[in-house]
Amino acid sequence: MKFFIDTANLAQIKEANDLGVLDGVTTNPSLMAKEGIKGDAQIKQHYVDICNIVDGDVSAEVIAVDYDTIITEGLALAALHKNIVVKVPMIKDGIKAIKYFSNKGIRTNCTLVFSAGQALLAAKAGATYVSPFLGRLDDVSTDGLKLIEDIRIIYDNYGYETQILAASIRHPMHIIECAKIGADVATCPLQPIMQLLNHPLTTSGLETFLADYKKVNG
Repeated sequence: MKFFIDTANLAQIKEANDLGVLDGVTTNPSLMAKEGIKGDAQIKQHYVDICNIVDGDVSAEVIAVDYDTIITEGLALAALHKNIVVKVPMIKDGIKAIKYFSNKGIRTNCTLVFSAGQALLAAKAGATYVSPFLGRLDDVSTDGLKLIEDIRIIYDNYGYETQILAASIRHPMHIIECAKIGADVATCPLQPIMQLLNHPLTTSGLETFLADYKKVNG
């Protein structure tokens, strides 16, 4: 399973990349705003800065919700760097745009997916990635992991090559469960990735090893 980090923070992206397990980055207008990145020129430069850190796919999101402007914005984003994947919302004009981009060889990430039917449409349109938001479904008492499982079954049934990019991941068990179900990618903030490193038995075991070494060797 690929690991993407979901942030616009360059320091966190670098830290995850230095760990040696990072495969890509996802971000969105909210995360850009959180880092004080604003204005079209500044946002585009920030995407380039991210691409210069990570040798992997970087999802860059369009702001438009109408077909013509989605195409215009998407083409401009795709031209920024070879690693850019155009992130398009799951709406009618978004699906039409994904089909257009697919025909042009431009990779896409269909975002804000909350149902298996939406994921099926995205795959038929040729999306490179589909992003079901499992954490947000959990927030409204719906099983987000079950959605990942349903999409996996549908894609496997028909040989769709669209990759399942599990988004809105909140904690390390989300990552583990997505890996068990067969998600192609997990995208999350830095903290859940780092939490995968931790186990109390690892900590206590290392303390014991070091204490025993000190007893013998001083």
